[in-house]
Amino acid sequence: MLQRIRQFFRAVTARVNTRDDAFVRAHLPAAAQSLFYAMHRVDQCHAIRVAYTAAQLAARERAALDRALLLRAALLHDVGRRKGDLDLFGKVAAVLLTHFFPRRSRAWAAAGCRLLFVYYEHPAIGARLLERIGMIQEAALVRRHHAAPAATDSRELCLLRAADEAN
Repeated sequence: MLQRIRQFFRAVTARVNTRDDAFVRAHLPAAAQSLFYAMHRVDQCHAIRVAYTAAQLAARERAALDRALLLRAALLHDVGRRKGDLDLFGKVAAVLLTHFFPRRSRAWAAAGCRLLFVYYEHPAIGARLLERIGMIQEAALVRRHHAAPAATDSRELCLLRAADEAN
């Protein structure tokens, strides 16, 4: 829970600076930039931090991996949460509901509670958006970034999860 409190304070003060903006533009094609900038500012900042962390983790890797794919997936891993779908306080509510009422919150999401539906389904939503613009490899990583780890997971997916968890 302490990490969630830190996340909240980071989110309240989140800003995308010119260095961050240049990083996004250098790593994402135009169609993907449109998806990235359709996210809430808080999610943009989170995704940028995840990408910076992923780059650091990739630099320490001895195994072969597709660094460019990892950075694109890190920047795009939350595109299923668009501005207006789940703002900062909506995410706080979703986290609390999920923590205190895990089964009920899943049922409410299935019954049409938009906030909880987006919270739970944003990986699949984001993957579909990425598939529409031809980013199939990125979509595969985004779709599974909150799924339980499996022996067949790629190195890129493992690092994406680690970077997301750290942020």
